[in-house]
Amino acid sequence: MKTIVVAIDFSNATPGVLKMASDLAIAFQAQLCLFHAVEPEPSYTAYGFTPDEFPALHAYQDEAKRRAATQLDALLVNVQTSLPDATCHIAEGNPLYALIDYVKTSGADFVVLGSHGHGVIASLLLGSVAEGIVRKAVVPTLIVPAPAHTS
Repeated sequence: MKTIVVAIDFSNATPGVLKMASDLAIAFQAQLCLFHAVEPEPSYTAYGFTPDEFPALHAYQDEAKRRAATQLDALLVNVQTSLPDATCHIAEGNPLYALIDYVKTSGADFVVLGSHGHGVIASLLLGSVAEGIVRKAVVPTLIVPAPAHTS
């Protein structure tokens, strides 16, 4: 194992996913890359509109990218205390396909990501990156469950 990509979604699963990926990178002396995908800006071309007719969406998208970069950089700084060569990458697009594309182009040979344990209906409506990456995996993949809810 030379390069590990860890998919970060800033959910409650993130700390466990990042710890597992960091531990693996240390154990295997592998390069670690933190990866996050920002959903693409919606397209209204099917309705005859152009993106310029919705400037608020541009502002929202720019803010989403800025916040993601800030959060990812903060996580990277913490990881670099034990893995100084760790890097990060932000992509724009469908999280599943952006992750698969990045794994292929980066030459990564292992992926770590979290699973939220949503039910069948939520997975059907929202999709599941974890389920998708397992089905379409191009390299070995480790799914780390999110912590159980305590009520």
